[in-house]
Amino acid sequence: MLRIASNKVGTSNETHGTPCIDLRKANDDSDPTPPIPAASNLDRSRPYPQPIMITSFANVFILLSACSDPSAIDVKRDLDAAPLVTVVETITFDHREWDQLLHAYVNDKGEVDYASIGNDARLTHYLDQLSKATPSESWSDNERKAFWINAYNAFTVRLILDHPGVTSIKDINSPWKLEFFSIGGRKMNLDHVEHVELRKNLNDPRIHYAIVCASFSCPQLWNQAYTAIKLDDQLDDAARRFINDPLRNKLAPERLQLSRIFDWFASDFTQEGSLIAHINRYAIDPIMKGAKVEFLDYDWRLNAQ
Repeated sequence: MLRIASNKVGTSNETHGTPCIDLRKANDDSDPTPPIPAASNLDRSRPYPQPIMITSFANVFILLSACSDPSAIDVKRDLDAAPLVTVVETITFDHREWDQLLHAYVNDKGEVDYASIGNDARLTHYLDQLSKATPSESWSDNERKAFWINAYNAFTVRLILDHPGVTSIKDINSPWKLEFFSIGGRKMNLDHVEHVELRKNLNDPRIHYAIVCASFSCPQLWNQAYTAIKLDDQLDDAARRFINDPLRNKLAPERLQLSRIFDWFASDFTQEGSLIAHINRYAIDPIMKGAKVEFLDYDWRLNAQ
């Protein structure tokens, strides 16, 4: 979640005069302006301007906007009276442990080393943290999406580990309806995460490119966690990778052989237009409007290394 806070930086004109940073002089050895020290070495008793701490691109934009000369950053007013905007990221839920596990045990093909990940104590700890969390409407949409996508994928891995020897998730009796985990004190199953929390409550068709049911024909399990701050880029990347993956979809200008996902969840993908229009948002090569659409058989083999 992004929080906006207002901070004042700089010094009073009465004491130190008006500071000016001129980019045109930055590399001029003859420039008499003394260097501004690092904040950690700052001696506040010395009569030079306090350093301007730029903590985000928002600050850079504000400083540039304040310039009367666009070729230089020249702050001509008392900085004590000119608050800068600092962007502070508040992490509602930390997915770094899941990210580390994915980096360690998922290869570039999206295949999982189930034996090794099952022996790593970080998986149990991460699942425990998911179970203790209470995602709510006070979280941003992207925070909730990232949480539920990661939860779906992590608990799917746990489900496979709880049934050693399976070669397909469908070897498990009613795998998506098993209430084998809790979140926020509520028992739930994978169906609830997918169809209620993600599809109904958050209504973003791109989630279908991110949740992975441990099967070959699913989108590949990405070897990094989804995070709120990067989520839109991550979901767009996931859509492009899945749609243009010739093992899962076969695209030609006049004929599409698509994953069954596009058949099962057609209503999700056609909310803003036709299925072909949705595919064309991410396809490398454009598809003709009247292209013939067929759906491929689904391969439920386990996504194991």
